[in-house]
Amino acid sequence: MQELIEKSQDTGMEIDTIIGDTAYSEKNSIRYTKEHQLTLISKLHPHITHGTRSKEDEFEFNKDAGMYVCKAGHMAVRKKYEERKGQDKNPRIKYLFDIKKCQVCPFREGCYKEGAKSKTYSVTIKSTEHKDQEVFQNTVAFKELAKTRYKIEAKNSELKHRHGYDIASSAGLFGMEIQGATAIFAVNLKRILKLLHEKE
Repeated sequence: MQELIEKSQDTGMEIDTIIGDTAYSEKNSIRYTKEHQLTLISKLHPHITHGTRSKEDEFEFNKDAGMYVCKAGHMAVRKKYEERKGQDKNPRIKYLFDIKKCQVCPFREGCYKEGAKSKTYSVTIKSTEHKDQEVFQNTVAFKELAKTRYKIEAKNSELKHRHGYDIASSAGLFGMEIQGATAIFAVNLKRILKLLHEKE
C-alpha cells in the first residue's frame, strides 16, 4: 500500500483517503496512514476483530491465503479450530507449520524448541489489538465511504472481462507487465475521453 501511495504522489496526485479490502488493514498500513494523516477505509479481518494475537511482530496474517507467515517467510501449512470446552478459555485457531523448515530455520532460536515434533502458532478469538481502526470502521463516516468501494471492483471487472486482464496472454513477468500496462492504459484513456466529453 505504501508503495502505491508514494508512486501516486510522485505523479502529483494528492491523496487524503485510501479505500480497499481487508488486505489493506494490516498493522503497518494502519500505522503508515496515521503517521501521514491519511484516512484508511479498510475493514479489519474478522480474525483480528474477534481475537488478540501474541507475537504479532513475528507472525503476520496473509489475508489471501488465510494463513499466518513467520518472520522467515514460511507460511503455515494448515490450521485447526479449537473450541476448548470445559477449560474456561476462549476458542482459538491453531496454525501448524512445516516442521522440517523450522528445524533448519535461522530464526528457530526462541521460536522452535529443539526436538519438538510440531510448530504451531495460536490465535485466541476474543478481542482486538486494532482498537482505533475497529472503532472507526463502526462510524457513519467510514460506512458511507466504504459504500464507494464498488467503483474499484467495477474497474477491476472492466480490466478483466473487457480488456483481457484475467488471463496472461504471454509467458514471463515482463510479458505480464506489458499486458497489464496496455490494459490499464486503454481503460485510463477511455476514462479521460469520457471526462473530456462531459466538459464539452
